Amino acid sequence: MKPQDISHLVAVSRPTIAPDGSFAIFATSRPDAAANRNVGQLWRTDFAAQPRRITRGVADSAPVLSPDGSLLAFLRGVEKKGAQLHIADANGGEAVQVTDVHGGVSDFAWAPDGASFVFSARVAENGRYGTVDGLGDAAEAPRRVTGYRWHANGLGYTIDRPSHLFVVPVPDVSAEPFYAPAPAVVPEGSEKPKPQVVYAEPRQLTAAEGVTYAGIAFTPDGSEVLTTVSELQPITVDLTSTVVAVAIADGAERVVVAPEASLSVADIAVADDGTIALLAYSVGPSRTDFVAPGMGLWILDGESPRALTDAATIDLGEVGSHITVVGEDFLVLNRTRGRVHALRVTRTGDISTVIDGDVEIGGLAAAQAPAGLRVVATIASPNSYGELLVVDDSGSRVVTNFGENLRAQGISTPTELTITGRDGYPVHGWLATPEGDGPHPVILMIHGGPYASYGVHVFDEVQTLVDAGYAVAFCNPRGSAGYGTAHGRSIRQAMGTVDFTDVIDFLEGAVASDPRLNGERVGVMGGSYGGYLTAWVTTQDHRFAGAIVERGFLEPESFVGTSDIGSFFGVEYVGADPAQIAAQSPYAQADNVTTPTLVIHSELDCRCPLEQATRYYSKLKHNGVETEMLIFPGENHELTRSGQPRHRLERFEAVLDWWQRVLPVTS
Repeated sequence: MKPQDISHLVAVSRPTIAPDGSFAIFATSRPDAAANRNVGQLWRTDFAAQPRRITRGVADSAPVLSPDGSLLAFLRGVEKKGAQLHIADANGGEAVQVTDVHGGVSDFAWAPDGASFVFSARVAENGRYGTVDGLGDAAEAPRRVTGYRWHANGLGYTIDRPSHLFVVPVPDVSAEPFYAPAPAVVPEGSEKPKPQVVYAEPRQLTAAEGVTYAGIAFTPDGSEVLTTVSELQPITVDLTSTVVAVAIADGAERVVVAPEASLSVADIAVADDGTIALLAYSVGPSRTDFVAPGMGLWILDGESPRALTDAATIDLGEVGSHITVVGEDFLVLNRTRGRVHALRVTRTGDISTVIDGDVEIGGLAAAQAPAGLRVVATIASPNSYGELLVVDDSGSRVVTNFGENLRAQGISTPTELTITGRDGYPVHGWLATPEGDGPHPVILMIHGGPYASYGVHVFDEVQTLVDAGYAVAFCNPRGSAGYGTAHGRSIRQAMGTVDFTDVIDFLEGAVASDPRLNGERVGVMGGSYGGYLTAWVTTQDHRFAGAIVERGFLEPESFVGTSDIGSFFGVEYVGADPAQIAAQSPYAQADNVTTPTLVIHSELDCRCPLEQATRYYSKLKHNGVETEMLIFPGENHELTRSGQPRHRLERFEAVLDWWQRVLPVTS
């Protein structure tokens, strides 16, 4: 796979399924270099024939069928307006715009009767974010910051645009469309007619000042929606969630889960009998303990939430993880050893596997078909970035073929390895190798998080390096997700210890497993926490011909006051004692670095702010280390995953150029 082949990385969204299980609809998305954006549409499948594209938008996403399955709601990007809610006939046809809100719609849900929606949107303070024509960002009034949180990666400032809930009726998809008024002379003092865009204006449901809302789940009778509410500028560091029920009629709120439950809630679902289920984890007595959080399934069937899954062994915290109600049971997504599988959990805590194998599930939906339960899931696998899998009484089958073009370009299938570390601990990962007898140079690649993991899906970072002639060793050291909470918590206030030895031991074991690899010619690279550990590796081990430190957590002290998660991340992971922090800080140990280093960062990164890179780069430069820095404008922490396609290609070019200079394939 070459860098330009990222256009074949077709991702498939969480699907939606008809109530009788007869068809499903899903969205696709892929990078397009010419458009310099991710593009995609909605597709429909009846499971018997090839799926067909049913919308023609540039970036249609988040499809959800109406309760009776006749209508389809989804989000469509509208120029200068953000994503707006649209609906169409479920069989396909011209979409009707439902909302026209400043900044766009973040989330939405159908009311149980199918007659209205509740959606969330950010409400910008007047005079900011284009609410006043001609008033640019540089001319806005100053922002007053009084709390611990004021910004978020990928969004920027949050304190002056809280998210609120709105109600809007569902328009008639067969109604007469709107027509733009023709130019005309209007009487003096009269306003020029404006074109009508939507059939009804939404009614704001929540309006409390100083708070923001996230998530929408209707009660069965449609009288309330459940959502989480949090302070915009909290004056204490507290990761607990408050779940409230908001009345549709008048916006009155009642607390469903109070902060005293010490839960941080990621998803809410409501069963037909009104039972509330939560994806949540306990933040402990400190209310800030998020290290290897043990995301689990909880239900409210008494005075306090009750856990249905064992947080020590089952991890429901994969990005995009959610709850799907199936009768009285729940389907959830469990990440384990580089895979994401689907589990069915009963209210008594009995667990069975619905989907397993070499897949990473991104989302699923389920319905009771005539022949039994039918589950549709979007999956990534070793030979495809995204497909739709169907599981029913006749077995499991993939009903799409989006990976065909990617496979035609050539994909290397990594070899799965478990290496025994120096202390006897098993380190699990993969080795991807080029064709030929070698000897091949080897790059050790380290993932972010740290409570995240590498998996079995096609990974463009690995594939492009293999295509260029490099073997790539990548693993899930202690601190990673998918191996239990003890594995994940082992580096709490001990970063750069067993995680460091694990990645080094895996590299050495991987090299020893294949005689075609040259263990004398190695490089190391990683992003975010992987950037941290890459930088740390080069303070401790000088065997590497070069390093790439990307969007790294490099200077824990300044991270506290600059990162969007700085108020709690560093304290939990590296502690608060200055000597303890320095003992885990790549910046504090940077005088030991002699490895040529390329530092890559993005200007709008709020997770690991740019100053992390510039300070680290400047220190290496001052010490005479061969060092370069590449800064991407207009990008945030997610550059490699969802950045502008042109920037992603330029980054690949820079990465391959760097390795060709410091670690050429032919020595």
